[in-house]
Amino acid sequence: MGTKKYSESSFWRKVKKYWKVAGKKVMDPAFTLYYAARDPETPLWAKAQIWGALGYFVWPLDAIPDFTPVVGYTDDLGVLVAAVAVVAAHIKPEHKRKAKAKLKEWFDF
Repeated sequence: MGTKKYSESSFWRKVKKYWKVAGKKVMDPAFTLYYAARDPETPLWAKAQIWGALGYFVWPLDAIPDFTPVVGYTDDLGVLVAAVAVVAAHIKPEHKRKAKAKLKEWFDF
């Protein structure tokens, strides 16, 4: 898993395919982590945590399969929220602002 399973293209492929099913609750931390990982000022150790969480999000073999009704993204949400907690000191207001703008773009059309 981890950084070997994560790539920017795999992230956007999954987002484009499943954003409606995953919902805002999952996509908010995913987008926040994505923008934090792209920030050159985010420390390498924090990026490793983020890439691991985003790698889990895009990995097709979750603990709870994503296609499982109602609970399919529960494990993804848990991993993403845990990563946000671990790297919280390195999540800047601009990362949150970009994530909120992306949520608005995708969900409030």
